[in-house]
This record gives sequence, C-alpha cells and structure tokens, in this order.
Amino acid sequence: MTTLTFPLSRIEGHARVVIETREGEVTMAHFQAMELRGFEHLVQGTPAEQMPVIVPRICGVCSTAHHVAAVKALEDAYNVTPPPLALKIRELLLLGQLIQNQATSVFVFTMPDRLGLTSIFEHAKDGHSEKVRAGIAGRALKVRMTGTDLISLAGGQFIHPVKAVVGGVTGGIDSEAADVMRAQLEEALPVACELFDSYWESSLAMRDRIGTWGDDRPAHYIAAVDDFRPNYDGNQIRVVGPDGMVCERFPARDFQSYLTLEDTDYSYADCTSYQGEVMRANSLARVNMAEQMGTPRADQYLVHFRESFGRPAHAILLFDLARGIELVYGLERAIEILAEPLDYQDTDVPYTPRDGDGYGLVEAPRGPLIHHYSIEKGLITKAEFVIPTMHNVLAIEQALRVAAERYINADRVDMELERAVGRVVRAFDPCIACATH
Repeated sequence: MTTLTFPLSRIEGHARVVIETREGEVTMAHFQAMELRGFEHLVQGTPAEQMPVIVPRICGVCSTAHHVAAVKALEDAYNVTPPPLALKIRELLLLGQLIQNQATSVFVFTMPDRLGLTSIFEHAKDGHSEKVRAGIAGRALKVRMTGTDLISLAGGQFIHPVKAVVGGVTGGIDSEAADVMRAQLEEALPVACELFDSYWESSLAMRDRIGTWGDDRPAHYIAAVDDFRPNYDGNQIRVVGPDGMVCERFPARDFQSYLTLEDTDYSYADCTSYQGEVMRANSLARVNMAEQMGTPRADQYLVHFRESFGRPAHAILLFDLARGIELVYGLERAIEILAEPLDYQDTDVPYTPRDGDGYGLVEAPRGPLIHHYSIEKGLITKAEFVIPTMHNVLAIEQALRVAAERYINADRVDMELERAVGRVVRAFDPCIACATH
C-alpha cells in the first residue's frame, strides 16, 4: 500500500488530499479538512437576535452569506416579511460577495494553473505567459475591489457586514453614493470581460496541454436560484438530474427529507448526497439550471458556453468558466439595481420575537447555504449550518479518483498528478472554514 499526501494551496482554509494505491491501482482518494471550529456548539445559549453579527465570524470570505442567512432564519422564526427595498439592498449585498469571490477564484486562485505558475504574482519564465500574467494581476485586484466596495456600501462594512437586520436593512442607499458605486462598476465591467476572455482562451490552451476537462461523468446538481435568471437570495432549493431535468423542489425547512447528511471519519467536513447520488453545487450548477442570466454580456457568454460544452455541461474544470460568466452577471446586475432609487421608502418593518424554529436560505457563491435555529426563551438551543462545500465533497472525491487513475499506473506516478489534484479541488472553490464551522 502506497499513500500519497498533497497539501492544498489557493483555497479558502486548510485541507489536504490523501490518495492510496496498491500495485498501481487507486484504492482511495479522500479530501480532508484539517480543522474543527465548533460554531454550532459555541452559539448555544446565545440571544437569537445576536446571531446575524456572530455567524459572519464563521468565515471572513463568506461572511456576507452567513449574515443574510442568519437574518432570514430569524425572520422565518418570527414570521416577518421584509419590504421590497430591503430585499433589493440585500441582493446588492449578495452580488458584492459574488463579484469579489468569483474574481478571486478565477483570477487569483485558478489562473496560475492555466499559466503553469504557483501564484498570479509570480513572474513566468515563458515570455507569452509572463505577458498574460502581467496584464492580469493588477486589473484583477481592481475588479475584485469593486465587489468588496459594493459589500461595504450595501452591508455597512466589508468583513462581517452589519446592515441586514430582522425585518429588512438598517437604511437605504442615497443617490450620490449609488452613483459613485455604479460608475466604479461600469468602469470594472469591460476590464472583467477582457480578463475573462483571456482566461477562457488560457483554459482552452490548458485543456489542449493536459488533454482533459477533468471528471465529466453526468451528475446531479443543486442550487437555490430562480428558474429564469439568478437570484442569490433564494427561497427554494432545486435538484436537477444528469439530464438537466428538475428532480425536486423544496424549501430549506424540508432539506432533511431530500438530502442525506453524512459524517466522515477522516475529515472535519461533512457531506451531503441526494438519494445516494453524488451532487455538485456552485457555479456550474447555477449555469446549468439558468434559462438565461438576464443581462446582456453575461447572456452572450452563456450562449457561447452552451454552444461549446452543451447543456447540462458536466466536466469539472468548466466550473471555472461558469464563475467568469457569473462575475460578469454580478457586475451588470449591480449596475442595473444602482440605477434605481434606493432610498425612497422604509427599509424595515416591526416584528415581535418569538420562540420556535427558523430556516434561512441563500445561494452563496459556493452553493445553497442553510441556517437552522431552534429558539427557546429567546435563546439559541440548537444551531445547524448546512454549508455549500458539504454538497460538493463527494463530487470532489470522485473527481480526485478520476485524476489519480489518469496519472497512476503500476510502473510510475506521473508528477502531473500533483498539479491535477490542485486543479480538481480549486475547480470546486471549497471553503474549509465554513465546512468545518
């Protein structure tokens, strides 16, 4: 028995891949999260209304999604419906997270794989690669900054936002601030498109170089976005089959009737499945489900994607191209919203706290995020977090096994395996801090 261990970089948090072989045959491929953080236990006894400012601390990257999911869980428990303007501002908040996350994943985490580098800030030895790299790094960070600035505007601050509250948001966005942000987004949009065009071209070149898009077996997909255009402030979860047809629709409170949650004995990240089948969440799931993106440039990219790869598309390295489509959509959709009045009416409604159970659902950049709270005497007696990365764990391990079988035989281990392991995991953009909450 031979054991191969691969530490991972350019992901959120700390994890490794362990592959075992016997006489050249792959017997196991595990994705292992190495930390335990225990938020489900830490928040027991906490006053329920403090949850929206506590749970963003689960992750500095995904804090926006946790913030909104916590508010929605309390609104569900208290039977509160926020006003339309508050929902619009929350949509901006989630779009800001989408922009900053997808720009980071595409240009900082995975672009180095296309260029044969370990970092986008590392100088390439090849002249062409260095020209591409030099044209990306600084501009990519500026595009990412538009996302962080949008989170700050709609959420009150970038890390651990505070503006979403039970019943709505703490206030609107005045026209002057909206105009400044809109101008910044309009400036970033053509830059993002140019960068994404380069990324697409580099991805095709990488495919030619390595000879594969990775695991392309048909799979089930899970997301909480609308049928006809993305809405990341989700209310229903959908599961579609390998043929792209909807298998299930259900609200967050019914997730245990449809999804199986499983512990593992080798990782602090749990996993989910649908009727024993491997699922994929994240950008590829959403792009496969969307009838359209609903904005001009993103729709053009979506048409090109489907003409090139079909619908549903299954190869895992296509997650990265789907992220680029969503980046463009996030910029365009935020520009649309900021052109509307955002300070014309009340942004919250009164409510009365009450005991009971509440479920909050958002479509985070990595997939459906569910918060479930049980409240007694105003205190949290139980908290359950169903994390997007959990939906992808089995798919990650399946894809790792495909990669291992490609590069391992009885005679040798092709050292391309180390790079392939990184490409596989980064395609799913896992967040280990969230998955081990």
